[in-house]
Amino acid sequence: MTDAMTLDSYLAAGGVLTNPTNVPPRYRAELMKLMATFVDSELAGAAGFADVINQGPGIKERIAAAKIVLEKTDHADRVLKIMGEFGADTDRYATHHPWTARLDRDADVGAVRSEHDMRLAVFNYPISGWTDAVVMNLLMSRAVAEQLAEFSTVSYQPLAEAFRQIAPIEAHHGELALEGAVKLVENGESQDMQRAVDYWWPRVAVSFGRDDPKRFEHLKSLGLRHRANTALRERWTQAAGAALKRLGLKPPS
Repeated sequence: MTDAMTLDSYLAAGGVLTNPTNVPPRYRAELMKLMATFVDSELAGAAGFADVINQGPGIKERIAAAKIVLEKTDHADRVLKIMGEFGADTDRYATHHPWTARLDRDADVGAVRSEHDMRLAVFNYPISGWTDAVVMNLLMSRAVAEQLAEFSTVSYQPLAEAFRQIAPIEAHHGELALEGAVKLVENGESQDMQRAVDYWWPRVAVSFGRDDPKRFEHLKSLGLRHRANTALRERWTQAAGAALKRLGLKPPS
């Protein structure tokens, strides 16, 4: 950044920040919110999926589920360490929130976050059995892929690098979900799978949030966003729809 440039113009031009000491308060607030949403969602997602590990139909499936839980927890830890550099109490963080807490399955909260933490609203809903878990992971993994592609270009370089390292591991979770889904189809579970799709599709879709042009432009000026929520959701719709088509399933009408 040259002496003649303001921080705003530097970030708007694609500049990056590399440590907490040169981060202004309003940038810090938005960055912490982004990181908290990711960490809380990973921990809540891992906690929910942990409950169904032993419902896997075989050892291989249970190993895959346990691997997903372990890696999501590790991803939360990676980003939490960056939050710690900004003063977050990392030792207290993981045990302070009720990560296993869920609402009733038929609750309708839209995109509203939990009162306890910053998890995406989709992680407020309980998973109901193995088939439900596989379908939820199949759909959500495609959403995570779009979100991480966006977050991997944020202007805080250490966080962008962390997300770039996390992205291929999360992508593999999607591959495991597809593998599990194929087996379920082969075992005649298509009807239950379609019911799970009908349940989870709108709940995953709403996790992208509504477009707020003013807020988007603010985050874009800070280098923390590049594509609007609608664009991310449309990309997810195409990717998730293609995965369902391979399985003989379809999005709800």
